[in-house]
Amino acid sequence: MSSPIRAEVSAAALRHNLARIREVAPASRVMAVVKANAYGHGLVQVAGCLPEADAFGVARFSEALALRAAGIRQPVVLLEGLLDAGELPEAARQGFELVVHCEEQVAMLEQARGEGRFVAWLKVDTGMNRLGFRPEEVEAVLARLEALGPRLRELRLMTHFASADEHENPATARQLQGFGRLTGRRNWQRSLCNSAGLFAHPEAHAEWVRPGIALYGVSPFAELLGCELGLRPAMRLVSTVIAVRRVKAGEGVGYGGAWRAPRDTQVAIVAAGYGDGLPRALPFGTPVLLGGERAGVVGRVSMDMLAVDVGRLPAVRVGDAAVLWGPELPVEEIAAHAGTIPYELLCGVSQRVPLALA
Repeated sequence: MSSPIRAEVSAAALRHNLARIREVAPASRVMAVVKANAYGHGLVQVAGCLPEADAFGVARFSEALALRAAGIRQPVVLLEGLLDAGELPEAARQGFELVVHCEEQVAMLEQARGEGRFVAWLKVDTGMNRLGFRPEEVEAVLARLEALGPRLRELRLMTHFASADEHENPATARQLQGFGRLTGRRNWQRSLCNSAGLFAHPEAHAEWVRPGIALYGVSPFAELLGCELGLRPAMRLVSTVIAVRRVKAGEGVGYGGAWRAPRDTQVAIVAAGYGDGLPRALPFGTPVLLGGERAGVVGRVSMDMLAVDVGRLPAVRVGDAAVLWGPELPVEEIAAHAGTIPYELLCGVSQRVPLALA
């Protein structure tokens, strides 16, 4: 029996979004970020849809190996570098590019013997205070990396913006200026921009941009939808009505009876819950689309089901589709209801939800 819930992923939308990114940053190459199962869209499926991407960015060694096993030949950048020296030989054989962000990774490369040549991305911490070398450490680290000689095929530089999604925040300008002071006199390839930086800071595009959420048609800005940036949502999360019940005024719905019907109504039970990745705390009134009409979530989300008040809609029947988010119901809007960000909803789609690439 097929699953009552599925995540439909549009290859055309993914390709459109990559083309839109190239319009915004025409002089830059694009490292398409596909970590975290391509933000819930399917690692291998997404990469296979984007043969025009210049490289792919992943967080884990296993993600990089999965891309190669699927026949993806573009450069793959390990955005957190390697954590285990024993992985160096395989990384060299597969041609993976390494981000270098800490002393241990520099030492790993210095001590390596016969593991091939790497493209290394030195990560500079310009204010994120997460990964990377502080500005006062950079010159010494660069000297050590340059001393590796032929073991490095190329050395590149990157940083990461902490607040590029906040248009009025001066932190991004400070980060950009600090990075420029460190790297301006070197003719090396650089990468600074995530999705927010890509759209908000064209002066920072440099040789490479690293779009993540924008690739999937979702806005990195709280005040904008992806469509307002010329993007197309790539995922539609859709489930099925499995029951329709009459509920009398004053009766509760779901665990604890936390929601009580203000009038006689009908409630549709949809096969979707926190076991599929929806937040348990999704508030009452969060919209769901049934027959193209909006209806509000009522009662607590349970593991496999949620309830929707459909008393004011035309007849809703068992078997009807229920859209939880998609092009017609932006995931940005659902995230705002849930008090979270679209990234978390997309990445949270569970493995039991089948992906359907179209």
